[in-house]
Amino acid sequence: MNYWLIFLTGLTTGGLTCLAVQGGLLAATLATTAEKKDRLHNAVPTLMFLGSKLLAYTILGALLGYFGSVFQLTTPIRIWFQVITAVLMLGLAGNMLDLHPIFRYFVIQPPKWAGRLLRGQTKNPSVFAPALLGIFTIFIPCGVTQAMEVLAISSGHPLSGAIIMFAFVLGTSPLFLALGWLTTKLSESFRTKFFKFASLLVVFIALTSINGALVLSGSKYSFDHWVWAFKTTFLSTASASAPTNDVTINVFNNGYSPHNFSVKVNQPVNLSLVTQGTYSCASVFTIPFLNITKVLPPTGTTNVTFTPTRTGLISFACGMGMYTGTINVVP
Repeated sequence: MNYWLIFLTGLTTGGLTCLAVQGGLLAATLATTAEKKDRLHNAVPTLMFLGSKLLAYTILGALLGYFGSVFQLTTPIRIWFQVITAVLMLGLAGNMLDLHPIFRYFVIQPPKWAGRLLRGQTKNPSVFAPALLGIFTIFIPCGVTQAMEVLAISSGHPLSGAIIMFAFVLGTSPLFLALGWLTTKLSESFRTKFFKFASLLVVFIALTSINGALVLSGSKYSFDHWVWAFKTTFLSTASASAPTNDVTINVFNNGYSPHNFSVKVNQPVNLSLVTQGTYSCASVFTIPFLNITKVLPPTGTTNVTFTPTRTGLISFACGMGMYTGTINVVP
C-alpha cells in the first residue's frame, strides 16, 4: 500500500474538504482564545488541535484495522451519518453567523469536569479546548476521511490502519496551520468577513452532504435526478452512447469515467471497476437501488455483475454520495 499517496490525498483533496467541515470548529475556538492577545501562545491552540487530532485518528485507525470487517459501514448507517453531519454543519454555520442563540448548542464545548481538572494544572485552560475539539473531530469526519476509515477497516491490520490514518491526517495539517495563522494574525474586520465566508462554505458542504444522503437512499429528489430530468426533457436530441452490457469504469480520486452509459434490460451487466492509486470515497462503489456495495482496492480491478429487470435510471455513487453516475436501462 502506497502511504505516500495517502499523504498526498490529505494534502490536496482531503485537506480542502476537511477544512470545510472541521475548520469552523478551529476558527471559532481560536476566536475566543485570541482575545487574550498573547503573541507567545498564538500558535499553541492550533498545534494542540492538530496534535490531538493526529493522535486520535492514529488510535482510531489502529482500532479500525484490528476489528476489520466487524465495523462494516452499511448504506443505512452511511445515510444517517451524512444527515447527522449535515445538521451539525448547518448548526455550526448558524452559530458563526450569529443567527440565533440556539445555534450555540451546536458548538462542541469541553466537558465541565475536564475544565475543572485542567484549571488546576495551567493558568491558561482555554488552550486545552482546541485539544479536546481535535479529538472530537473523529465524530464529524469529512467525506474523504470516512473513505480513509473504510480503507483502514479493509486493511485488516492495526499497524496498517494506524499508518493510513496518520499519513492522511498529517497531510491535512498544513491547511489547518494556515487557517490558524490567518485567524490569529489578521485584523478583526477581515476575520469577521472570513468567518462569514467560511460559514457559507460550511452551508454548501452541508447541502452537499444532504444530497449525498439522498443519492445513497435512491431518492428521486437528489440533485443528480434533477439534472437527469432536465437533460431528458430539454436535451433529448443529445447523442447517447450505444447500449453495452460490458462496461469498464475507471475510478479516479475525483469520480468515475464514464459516469453515464446505457445497458440493455433483462441481460447480465458486468461492470469492471479499475482503480489506480485511488484513495478517495470513490473507492467505495455503491448502487443503492440494487443494494450493491463494493470496497475497491487502491489499485486493481473489481467486477460487479447484476441483471436489470426493468427500464429506467439506476444511480451509482461513492460511499458518501459525493461522486455519482447513472446507468440508463433501455429495452
